[in-house]
Amino acid sequence: MADQLLFNPRTYDPAHFDPETRRLLRATVDWFEERGKRQLIEDYRTRAWLGDFLAFAAKENLFATFLTPASAAPQGAPDKRWDTARIAALNEILGFYGLDYWYAWQVTILGLGPVWQSENTAARDRAAELLDQGEVFAFGLSEKAHGADIYSTDMLLAPDGDGGFRATGSKYYIGNGNAAGLVSVFGRRTDVEGPDGYVFFAADSRHPNYHLVKNVVDSSKFVSEFRLEDYPVTADDVLHTGRAAFDAALNTVNVGKFNLCTASIGICEHAMYEAVTHAHHRVLYGRPVTAFPHVRRELTDAYVRLVGMKLFSDRAVDYFRSAGPDDRRYLLFNPMTKMKVTTEGEKVIDLMWDVIAAKGFEKDNYFGQAAVEIRGLPKLEGTVHVNLALILKFLRSHLLAPAEYSSVPTRLDAADDDFLFRQGPARGLGSVRFHDWRPAFDAYAHLPNVARLREQADALCEFVATAGPDAEQSRDLDLVLSIGQLFALVVHGQLVLEQAALTGLDADVLDELFAVLVRDFSGHAVELHGKDSATEEQQEWALSSVRRPVVDTARTERVWQRVEALAGAYEMAP
Repeated sequence: MADQLLFNPRTYDPAHFDPETRRLLRATVDWFEERGKRQLIEDYRTRAWLGDFLAFAAKENLFATFLTPASAAPQGAPDKRWDTARIAALNEILGFYGLDYWYAWQVTILGLGPVWQSENTAARDRAAELLDQGEVFAFGLSEKAHGADIYSTDMLLAPDGDGGFRATGSKYYIGNGNAAGLVSVFGRRTDVEGPDGYVFFAADSRHPNYHLVKNVVDSSKFVSEFRLEDYPVTADDVLHTGRAAFDAALNTVNVGKFNLCTASIGICEHAMYEAVTHAHHRVLYGRPVTAFPHVRRELTDAYVRLVGMKLFSDRAVDYFRSAGPDDRRYLLFNPMTKMKVTTEGEKVIDLMWDVIAAKGFEKDNYFGQAAVEIRGLPKLEGTVHVNLALILKFLRSHLLAPAEYSSVPTRLDAADDDFLFRQGPARGLGSVRFHDWRPAFDAYAHLPNVARLREQADALCEFVATAGPDAEQSRDLDLVLSIGQLFALVVHGQLVLEQAALTGLDADVLDELFAVLVRDFSGHAVELHGKDSATEEQQEWALSSVRRPVVDTARTERVWQRVEALAGAYEMAP
């Protein structure tokens, strides 16, 4: 029987979506399956550009249907909307078959962000038309000398005397920069100082004043360096000016950052089928590899971590889709999906790789590329440290000062998530409030490891209230980031439990997952104890919060049987 918690192309039927979404998702799976594993791996090995996939997407109107907000869609196109639930589903599918495919889609999303936030009707109409033509998009923010430090952009726009500008400068790490029909480029005016001089404008990679320098990575992903030389920017090209351009940059990353979690999930799922199948049929010293206790532990841990990734990400979708000016909880759950889910993905791959060892290097398997590509996701759209520092901004309000909210339902409805393109100024994080995290734990207090993590979470609240870093200590990022890891585990556990209650998750799987989270919390507490600037009180707290998970061999064996059943459950067609 197929595991209902993991994506399996053999049994996949997204019946919870509307008919056209269901058709497009299934058509995408079928396209990859018909292409076959041999061609998939060969394209990855030879760094082939994704022309065939993009031709398929254009033929099916895939990007246009999923990435055109209803406000930009023409009449008679009822299936076009920006629907985070189905975008997440496609992220997972594309990650499952290869991160290169997902990347072309992801940077198209980023490139569209400033456009859909703009009031420039001409630019919006042009973007909608380009999507209908099957074009991809790019997001021209980063620069070689400054990275994504948008305060320091060297893309300069000089007034041309006719109401427009001439743009000159370089951009670096720009996906799809080789083929984008529209590149959203961030720069600053030469005649206006400070934030009021920022400009977001649309450029065309086919224009003679647009110079493609190179692909900066050795990959099918075309992560370009390009240079504009005296590039003409008309009023129809200007997307945002002044502080609105700055806000558009950050809000676009808010929209696009979320996609990394479900891509990571897809990678891990495909790799898990290969790893479990290989280990199950491998015999060493007269015994199947899966008969060894340490192998069972590693694969079981990998499985429950992956389930946790999916539960958290699915629940985060609901908060994204239900967001509004008075409910910005997504601003915490978004960097959580980016930081926590993608680093969990690395752990899942590492656990499986320890089991399959040399098999993970073989060129005829998906696992080899999974082991490489999973590393990139925690490092895109801001590093782990950047997102962990952002998460920390919400620590006190989330743990100690809950607010009242109506419950957020599962959001799989065919609605347009238009608030994502009118998020407003990218500030005021201190005013964001959260619902009480405790009821999610209380609902599963009967599960011993949920109860144990709750003990640790309560201890963290006491730490924050009585022994947290003072003003001077707070400048020690090495210390506070370890506190951020502890906080992230509480938030992770909360949304996992909320989703478990909504879906009726098997209690054995949930308790086994929380055994892993209890170990993680204890590990981060020990790390905090060892920090150079930790006070004696903080050191004592750290060791006092270490807990041992509740062991239940019968429960672990039942979960192992679910893992073992993955052997042979899916193998990509040759």
